[in-house]
Amino acid sequence: MTILNVIKTRRNIKDFKPDPIDRQQLMAWFEAASYAPNHRLTEPWEIRFVGADTRAKLNHKTDFGGAPVVFAVLSKPGATPFERDENVIATACFVQNFLLAAHAAGAGTRWTSLGATPRNREILGVPDGYDVIGVFGVGYPADVPAVKERTPIAEKVRDLP
Repeated sequence: MTILNVIKTRRNIKDFKPDPIDRQQLMAWFEAASYAPNHRLTEPWEIRFVGADTRAKLNHKTDFGGAPVVFAVLSKPGATPFERDENVIATACFVQNFLLAAHAAGAGTRWTSLGATPRNREILGVPDGYDVIGVFGVGYPADVPAVKERTPIAEKVRDLP
């Protein structure tokens, strides 16, 4: 698969097969993700694997589509508001790299924002000042949704004088 094909065919998976994902494989995808652009190599991301008890407490309405693995990605706080924004952006790049690496290997992912609520931040043990970029399910897709139409990119491009 070419990188353009990987980018265009990645989807948010809502239903997973029960087949396990090898921890070593996950770590390889995280390692690849760590090459995401990040200012001054701060590597502001933190990964928290979510065990069965924590997963049940999060009370996701579909239990992450039955994904065999669930994890949260946090972004470390910055010393200034600008640095915080840089950290969040770098961590989002890390996440996108992970999603693409997993998809290229035949796995699927589901990105949810439920970790941002005060209750779920507490359940996940998120320290003050950290941002929750998402709580993710990962596994092998039981079903892959069709592509949704996108706005033509020409409508999003502006030339400045």
